[in-house]
Amino acid sequence: MKNDARSRGTGLRSVTRALSCLLLTAVAAAVPTPTTAGDVFYGKATALKSAAVIVVDYGGGQYDVRLAGVDVPREGPIAERAKDTVSKLVLGKDVRARFENRNKEGEMVARLFTGVPGVDLGLELVKAGLARRLEGYDYKYGELAAAEREAREAQRGLWATAQPK
Repeated sequence: MKNDARSRGTGLRSVTRALSCLLLTAVAAAVPTPTTAGDVFYGKATALKSAAVIVVDYGGGQYDVRLAGVDVPREGPIAERAKDTVSKLVLGKDVRARFENRNKEGEMVARLFTGVPGVDLGLELVKAGLARRLEGYDYKYGELAAAEREAREAQRGLWATAQPK
C-alpha cells in the first residue's frame, strides 16, 4: 500500500511538472505580435536604420518600426539632423509602440513613444521641421497638421527659406 501511494505521488508530480513545462512553453511562444491597429507593444530602441525606421527589441526578437504618418528626407542635412534627433530621443531607451499596420516591406508601422508622459517621436520630428506629415494622414485631434503648420510658420527645418547645404 505504501509503495502504491508513493508511486501515485511521483506520477502526480510528473504530470504537474509536465503541465508546468507546457504552460511555460505556451507563455514563451505567445510573443507579443500586434495584429490590430491600436495594439501596443513595449521594447528597447536598439538601432536606427534611418530617422524613420527604428529597430525595437521586444525581448523575444526585434521589429523594424517605421514611424506612422511622417515622411522624413532620406538624404541631405535635414535627413542627418532628423537621424541625430531620433538617436538622442530613443536610442538605447525603452519605448512604447502603438501599432497601425504592416507595410509591403514587412515593417511595423507604428507611433513610437518614449519617456513619461510619452514623447511621440513622429510628432517631434514634424514640430522640428525635420519631417512632413504624410498627405491625408493625421492623428485623431489633428496634432500632425498643427505641428506642421507651426514648423512652416516658424520656418524650421524643411520650411526654412534658405536650406543648409
